[in-house]
Amino acid sequence: MKNKQQLEGITENESRHDPEIRNDDEDLELPLFDLSAILKATNNLSADFKLGEGGYGPVYKGVLEDGQEIAVKRLAKTSTQGFQEFKNEVILISKLQHRNLVKLLGCCIEGAEKMLVYEYMPNKGLDSFIYDKTRCELLDWSARYRIINGIARGLLYLHQDSRLRIIHRDLKISNILLDRDMNPKISDFGMARTFGGNQIEANTNRVVGTYGYMAPEYAGDGIFSTKSDVYSFGVLMLEIVGGEKNRGFVCKEHWNNLVGHAWGLHKEGRSLQLVANHEPQ
Repeated sequence: MKNKQQLEGITENESRHDPEIRNDDEDLELPLFDLSAILKATNNLSADFKLGEGGYGPVYKGVLEDGQEIAVKRLAKTSTQGFQEFKNEVILISKLQHRNLVKLLGCCIEGAEKMLVYEYMPNKGLDSFIYDKTRCELLDWSARYRIINGIARGLLYLHQDSRLRIIHRDLKISNILLDRDMNPKISDFGMARTFGGNQIEANTNRVVGTYGYMAPEYAGDGIFSTKSDVYSFGVLMLEIVGGEKNRGFVCKEHWNNLVGHAWGLHKEGRSLQLVANHEPQ
């Protein structure tokens, strides 16, 4: 491990240029991993250890010398958006602790390399179950109910119970990871923003997130609040119950997406039809 000078250089010197990132000028109790330890844990970032890739860059599975399994998010050198996400996650998630949030174990900052080190989630993303016609049968309704409850608890913590009020802004099914016992954990805080005092909403010229989960006022006018996260949670819940993606789902009767279809069924008193074709054993 190194001292915190490099980490402070990112959180203090860089964040002052980004008006959407808040810095509380507090020491961040976040361990710094040596690059050599990360390379050893991931077999030199081997393709065989790669778990996936996002806009920020690839994610690798690793095993530390003490046997602890980790997930390493490596910032792509060509990703300017990823650098903003990296800074934001370091600043925000290092201060958060909740059973339904993925735990950030530390980071690695050496030369051009910038990596975030997380606890490893053996069952990966919830999307790998919900959208898979075979694996979805592993989730009975009690399991789905527990997952929905867990996500709600994590979101409540972000909005009301954490020291900072945090708006996630990219809550979606692929950002829900599952641990060994299928407990859900909210991940990816690169787009998140903090609210202070009695602030209840904000406006941005830079709308980020994933279409299909965005509240209309956010997608259209850049207005975000706890309500926009709750809208995303509602879409996510419909996808868990219905087993379909909101974007890409089209009802042949009226050509609505999943949200429109669910609302139509609700008004007609036929809500249970949303789950009729998705009954896990």
